[in-house]
Amino acid sequence: MISATPSVFDASLSRSGDAGIDAFVDQHAPDVEYTYYGAGKVALRDGLAGLVEPGENVLVPAYLSPAVVEPFCDLGLEPRFYAIEETLAPDFADLENRIDDDTVAIMSVNYFGFPQPGLERLASLTDEYGCYHIDDNAHGSISVADGTLLGTHGDLGITTLRKLLPVPDGAILYRVADEVKAEFSPSPLAGRAGQVTATDCRFVTTSVAETAFGSLYRSIESVLDDGANDPSSVDPGGRYEATKAPMSKLTAMVTDAADPDAIRTARRENYRTWQQVLADRDDITLFYERLPEGISPYEFPVRARDPDAFLTALHDCGVVGAHTWPILRQSVFEADSYDTATRLSQEVVTLPVHQGIEPAAIETVGDRLQR
Repeated sequence: MISATPSVFDASLSRSGDAGIDAFVDQHAPDVEYTYYGAGKVALRDGLAGLVEPGENVLVPAYLSPAVVEPFCDLGLEPRFYAIEETLAPDFADLENRIDDDTVAIMSVNYFGFPQPGLERLASLTDEYGCYHIDDNAHGSISVADGTLLGTHGDLGITTLRKLLPVPDGAILYRVADEVKAEFSPSPLAGRAGQVTATDCRFVTTSVAETAFGSLYRSIESVLDDGANDPSSVDPGGRYEATKAPMSKLTAMVTDAADPDAIRTARRENYRTWQQVLADRDDITLFYERLPEGISPYEFPVRARDPDAFLTALHDCGVVGAHTWPILRQSVFEADSYDTATRLSQEVVTLPVHQGIEPAAIETVGDRLQR
């Protein structure tokens, strides 16, 4: 069986000697200041708090999970969605039409651990209009593209550790621009918890039970992002408020012991294995034909002609946690101007590539799919 997330006790996640996310960030982004948080949305709120005024607006891509804009609302900012292209690049004509004198920031998103197409053009646009560039890198915390750690392309950025490691929470706020560094004032939600909590213990107990009984779990993110056709079922505000806590002690321990290079290598191997076993199917289209050097994929995304049938076939072959992505904000889902984002949210199916999966298990799924 292949699940969406590995066990917290997966041996591939740790090593002896020097390791950890700190060392990886220090190596690939030595001039960037960073702070740990429990969640990326809370990190984003803290990063922007000293830079913005209520009544200003932030532009974000329409192809986005609904709770991502909640920190903007928390700061009294108006989130404005811009359309995207089929390639996931911004529709720059639409984006520029939505900029006005009150636009304080524009967000890019590195989908599935790959850099969003058009990053350089977007950076030029933010320079031209005097806006901050937010680099949302929730999916690719150890992806490095052309020598730059994803999440650090903008003036500030975030990444999410629970999408990389088998942990209950965890995120990083990156501060790149001098003004962002100078104006940053961390809230009490910044940093790491000082002790193990009951939540940590429940997470570990659940992981032990699932490992012992072979019932591999799906991440909360995967469960909530399932069913992209029903945005009314999601409570974005509630999801955001539930994340307001420092990074847990358990996450800190796993983060310090992680071996990013080994994790990236394993994820890349699993990604390439999915490419091989699905290459001849005529009912799906691979979203990324190439896996550039340095990229650590979050999932393996494909566009499916019949997503429900494909998901059913995967489930019958033992794949737990494949899902369409994402649920959209209801205002986006109902708007004709975001038809590309809506169509992609219904057609894109993501398959797990995490480091707890053996490539042989993916090959077995491929064999079963061909029967």
